[in-house]
Amino acid sequence: MEPKVKSRGKLAYKFLFWFLAVSLGPMGFIAWHLIAISQETLKSESLRNQRSTASGFAETVSNFVARFRTALTITARLEGFSSMDHASQERDLNRVMQQNPEFLELTVADGRGKEVVRWGRYRSGEAAMRDFFDQLPFTTAMKGQDYIGGLSRFQGLYPTLTIAVPIPGGPNQPNNGVLIGQVSLSGLSQMLKDEFQEEGRGEAAVVAGDVHDVFLVAHSDPGLAYGAGAGLPAEVSKAIMTQSSKRGGGEIELGDGKRVLGAYAEVKETGWIVYVQQPIENAYLAATQMRAQVVRVLLWVVVITLLLSLAIAGHITQPIRVLQQAAERLTAGQFEDLPEMTLTNDEIGDLAQSFIQMSDSLKEKTGELMHAKEELTKYGRDLERRVESRTRELKAAQDELIKKERLAAIGQMASVVGHEIRNPLAVINNSIFFIKTKMGKEGGLDPKVERHISIIQSEVKQANSIIDEILTYSRSREMKPEFVKINHFLDDLLSTYPFPQHIRVAKKLDARDPTVRVDPDELRQAVRNLVGNGVEVMPQQGSVRVGTEVLETGWVRIDIGDTGPGIPPEIVDKIFTPFYTTKARGTGLGLAVVKKVLDRHGGRVDVTTEIGRGSVFHLFLPLAAPAPGAKPAPAAQAAVPQTAVRRTPQA
Repeated sequence: MEPKVKSRGKLAYKFLFWFLAVSLGPMGFIAWHLIAISQETLKSESLRNQRSTASGFAETVSNFVARFRTALTITARLEGFSSMDHASQERDLNRVMQQNPEFLELTVADGRGKEVVRWGRYRSGEAAMRDFFDQLPFTTAMKGQDYIGGLSRFQGLYPTLTIAVPIPGGPNQPNNGVLIGQVSLSGLSQMLKDEFQEEGRGEAAVVAGDVHDVFLVAHSDPGLAYGAGAGLPAEVSKAIMTQSSKRGGGEIELGDGKRVLGAYAEVKETGWIVYVQQPIENAYLAATQMRAQVVRVLLWVVVITLLLSLAIAGHITQPIRVLQQAAERLTAGQFEDLPEMTLTNDEIGDLAQSFIQMSDSLKEKTGELMHAKEELTKYGRDLERRVESRTRELKAAQDELIKKERLAAIGQMASVVGHEIRNPLAVINNSIFFIKTKMGKEGGLDPKVERHISIIQSEVKQANSIIDEILTYSRSREMKPEFVKINHFLDDLLSTYPFPQHIRVAKKLDARDPTVRVDPDELRQAVRNLVGNGVEVMPQQGSVRVGTEVLETGWVRIDIGDTGPGIPPEIVDKIFTPFYTTKARGTGLGLAVVKKVLDRHGGRVDVTTEIGRGSVFHLFLPLAAPAPGAKPAPAAQAAVPQTAVRRTPQA
């Protein structure tokens, strides 16, 4: 069979690759670089817009607070306040509250801090008058300074602001008292909501305090600004409340993994901070759209370049494809009807001319080689027949010689082993028994001595087992056949076999309980060898499966299987060879004995094995009498087939 030629890439595809690389490589690099620059510019612009929005709303918040401070300052300079006329003050306060619905309460305190007039929107005017002498709004205003602070929540929900202004006295006179107003800040939340109600604009908030005690003054979602637990996420609070600059911004990662673009600005005089944020994807929407547009343009360029490159590459490679077809015909031995080649005035034309000359020369040389090949083939066949004949003769003689030498060596060794080794082993075994008996009477065996005695006994037993295997295989004693119920025979054998605790035994015996005429001792030895081999290949856990089945051809089959690693394919043909073994210890006669026993009984042994799944040995024995319903064995089946080995596909 000719070796398969490695497939090479088409020349047109190579041209196409280099066209694309040369044309699109620099363009793609420049486009990607420009996209990166544009994205950074757009990101910076988005952040600048966020900062401008925050600064603009900080100015709005400042004007919002200044409006109420101005209203209080103008009211405090009215004639009724300078003369401390309570009736006039009440009228003026009523008018101020009607003009400014954000005022929740207005209070007048005299120079001693005693409340003299109070006008509230929701509180009863008959409540006890309060004392503001030690409170910060009163002390600050009495010094001639306006007080803006004292954030609290009206009814525990709505944020309010305390503003206090001094009530001036006459020229060169101390202040007569203080005008204190409680202003609702819910209007700020409404202003933020009106500004950020458009979907995708993000959100905004006004906060006060520090990173450990943040007070949410207003929010674009007013519901979030109401209640004692109102506040911003911890990541946002930490980012804006720990800054030393009065304005700034950047990307902020929230606890849920989302990223937002945030900006902040400080409100003049109050120290509050206006915070504006929007999702990263919205902030950088323009950059994303620009990138998508550039990618679409590049895709169109790739498609157009690809089509043009294919056309150019096809035109260039067409003469080369004709040469390729001609070369394939020459390779197949077809020297006639070659494709017509155009001799162009370039390097490809010169190549075609050289190819035509080469094909003519090759045709001539091939004819000469074919004639020489026919002669060599004729002589080779004659020589091959002679070599095969001599090889078969030599192999048959060699196999016969090896068999005779092996059997002679086995017989001689068995005689020596049986006579020269077994007697010393018996003496050692008796001596060990005497030592154990003697030391047991004198006060018990030392554990170490007992362990070494057990080792000696085990090794003696192993040596005797090896001798038994050799003698069993080498000697041919006279068979003593008996009629045996095979199911009862196997039950009795399995019940006395010393299975380890990690081995499970599974039986599946034919209910017809067939009868065979066998030598019980020899068959018992063969079955024990197979069971013992199965136990040895399953040191951790596994199961031994034993089964019988009556075949319609006049045979009974005994199956002995295990769930071990299976027999490797490279040695499965050698397992019945005497003295062949893969174990660290052993004679390699176990399976050879099994085959010999089956041969002496006119049967055969097969094996089915699968790597990783185990092996099953099949022992075939002739029935002693036809089973009920069984067909008699045809004459052609009376002969025992040779030992067969079956392998299933590996897992």
